[in-house]
Amino acid sequence: MTGRRYDWTDPREWLNRARSSLRHAKAADESVYLEDLCYDAQQAGEKAIKGVLLHKRIPFPYVHDLDRLLQLVPNTGEALPEAVSQAGDLTRYAAVRYPRVFSQVTEQEYQQALSVAEEVVLWAERIILGKGP
Repeated sequence: MTGRRYDWTDPREWLNRARSSLRHAKAADESVYLEDLCYDAQQAGEKAIKGVLLHKRIPFPYVHDLDRLLQLVPNTGEALPEAVSQAGDLTRYAAVRYPRVFSQVTEQEYQQALSVAEEVVLWAERIILGKGP
């Protein structure tokens, strides 16, 4: 990704990383497992939420559990849109990056994960960068 990098303590860098993960999640082709793309979608959501929490000066644990992170959002004073509240569903993809017994992800599951991750990143952009409604 080209563009300005920020210090890791800057919420904009967390947003940059979320965007990068989202781009990676969209890089579907027949040589990439859908599970890996869903992992990238999960990472996009996680980094976006953590960026918002950092922006609002809310301490957060370094966990992959998006439901746990979303529980901290009310402390920010920001609304949690319904589409963003679904980000907890992405948590299950945090472990799919390892080869083990795991149900293969379907195209429909992948598209849903991608859609949720996109909503979370857009929500974070609005808060961190003051973009949009």
